[in-house]
Amino acid sequence: MKKILFWLLFLQIAFTHTGIAQRLRDADKPAGAKRYLYVATPGIRDYLGYGGHGLLVFDMDNNHRFVKRIATRGLHPNGKPSNVKGISVSLPLNSIYVSTLEGLQRIDLTTEKVVWEKAFEGGCDRMAISPDGRTMYLPSLEKGFWNVVNCETGDIIKKINVHKRAHNTIYGASGNAVYMADIASPWLHIADPKTHELVGKVGEFDNYVRPFTVNASETMTYVTCDSLLGFEVGDIKKGTKIAHIEVQGWERGPVRRHGNPSHGIGLTPDESEIWLCDGHNMRMHIFSAKPPYQQLTTIPVQDMPGWVTFSLDGRYAYPSSGEVIDVKTRKIITTLTDEFHNNVASEKMVEVQFTGNKPVRAGDQFGIGRARMAAK
Repeated sequence: MKKILFWLLFLQIAFTHTGIAQRLRDADKPAGAKRYLYVATPGIRDYLGYGGHGLLVFDMDNNHRFVKRIATRGLHPNGKPSNVKGISVSLPLNSIYVSTLEGLQRIDLTTEKVVWEKAFEGGCDRMAISPDGRTMYLPSLEKGFWNVVNCETGDIIKKINVHKRAHNTIYGASGNAVYMADIASPWLHIADPKTHELVGKVGEFDNYVRPFTVNASETMTYVTCDSLLGFEVGDIKKGTKIAHIEVQGWERGPVRRHGNPSHGIGLTPDESEIWLCDGHNMRMHIFSAKPPYQQLTTIPVQDMPGWVTFSLDGRYAYPSSGEVIDVKTRKIITTLTDEFHNNVASEKMVEVQFTGNKPVRAGDQFGIGRARMAAK
């Protein structure tokens, strides 16, 4: 009798947790919404062999089948398509933004027309947009400053001097902080978007900060650094580094791009796992996101991964090498291919959900934590 009661209790708990997880997944897709993955190319340097030039759209609800190619601008002075540096969405403005080496373009998500394209002195890198969709923090192209930009007009609101080589940017889920990685600094810098002033930093990390992510409550950051096959953990509230984690069982070696072994890190939306890129061994290493950050497994990919992000519901992982990976089973379920059946690979992609022709939800190019957001 005790065994029967035990198993009944076990099943009740299991079904309860399954139900909660399902409700969280359902909350990430409004009723009747369609989900699409927008992939900006050339999203690996200026290599046109990874999907050509444009915004490639894939149907996430139909095995990520290719849907269409939206024409984009962004030409280098030599006349060739310029490297895409970032991608982000403003739902209130019905727009998707693509940054290139020289400038920024705003594209209407319904008409699929370019609303405007602007060049910025000092170039552009990987930007972030505020939760209300109105303000963008746009880093210069590895110069010492970020531009604060009006998303509607493209006008510069303010210039923030940070250090030497502006690069990656995450706008906190609260809307109260912007996290800025200068790749010539071992510190993660923080700005107050109400004043557009620097108000803090996290570190000091072991080397210059490269790709990073933050959790939804903005208490923790997970940072990759130059020369490290692994990642470090920072306490945002205390401003200190609290952990140093190295990949075990795999040798650090030369990489073809980016210069550092682990260029690319993502936090699953439920904040249970960290997915880490390994450019030399062409692997995705998976860790528990809780101390002691146990190394769980590794997944081989078809090309050097230099970025990773996730679907809003946490079901799919998207390494920049072009695979679609089932997060739960760790299985590669398909690879992205374009209208010519060529492999597509990019470090700049984002999920957009539509009801009819109206965008209603959007993901992020970074693999950011969403646990607090999902719980609301």
